[in-house]
Amino acid sequence: MMNRIIALIDGSGYAQSVCDHAGWIASFGETSLMLLHVLGRREAAADNTDLSGSIGLGARSALLEELAELDGQKARLVNKRGRAILEDAQARAAKMGAVNVTSMLRHGQLVATMEELEDDADLIVIGKRGEQSHLNMEHLGSNLERVVRSTKKPVLVASREFKPVKKILIAFDGGSSAIKAVEHIVRSEMFKGLEFQLIQVGAESNLNCKPLWGAVAALREAGFNAESEVISGQPDTVISEAVDKDNYDLLVMGAYGHSRIRNLIIGSTTTQMIGSCKVPIMLFR
Repeated sequence: MMNRIIALIDGSGYAQSVCDHAGWIASFGETSLMLLHVLGRREAAADNTDLSGSIGLGARSALLEELAELDGQKARLVNKRGRAILEDAQARAAKMGAVNVTSMLRHGQLVATMEELEDDADLIVIGKRGEQSHLNMEHLGSNLERVVRSTKKPVLVASREFKPVKKILIAFDGGSSAIKAVEHIVRSEMFKGLEFQLIQVGAESNLNCKPLWGAVAALREAGFNAESEVISGQPDTVISEAVDKDNYDLLVMGAYGHSRIRNLIIGSTTTQMIGSCKVPIMLFR
């Protein structure tokens, strides 16, 4: 059962989807949702360019005073924009059924802020790309990569748009993070009544498939409709093709594993897969 979710909100095109995904998850049980908007140096810092040059002392002092006032205006506008973003996000999350919703505006580095706040969280929700990534749709947001690399909590990477989740694909490799993902699903209210398919990439054998069969049995014992399949090939290709072919609504996978699939997360293959996948991805460590 989830008690608290942290959703990372910015002014990007993914912000609404983050609110929708987080609000949907928070609508189950008594889960609290905190919407967090962090103003980094780029947003909050004033322009430090010295525009006064070598002009006279009196004129220079007057100009510096005017520049200081402009800096103050900019800081106030940045804060006002941040609060407006959070107000809109709070209203949107409430429309998705979230009841216990709070918001927080912070200054500083995102990863440092998350390290401070994430201990009490059960899940982090973040968009695939941020405000600075819209010009290059081939690259993921830098904040996404930083958060995935640093946090020990499950991370839901929101897709461009939210749609109701009915079919879920679990990329299973038998590692501890994949097993943790299954255990999380069994305990969570949000997954009740949904359909699951577990895919393991590699050779099919009794030894390789024993953890897979155990995961399927655990899901079925908990009342889930779960099936499994073992497919040979490259993990990223197999999983991506399965998501597209069978119209899954959510991909669940471990952030680390003991096989080739570990390269899907925290590596170049991960960037390609998350960047191209059109459904949300829930990552576990």
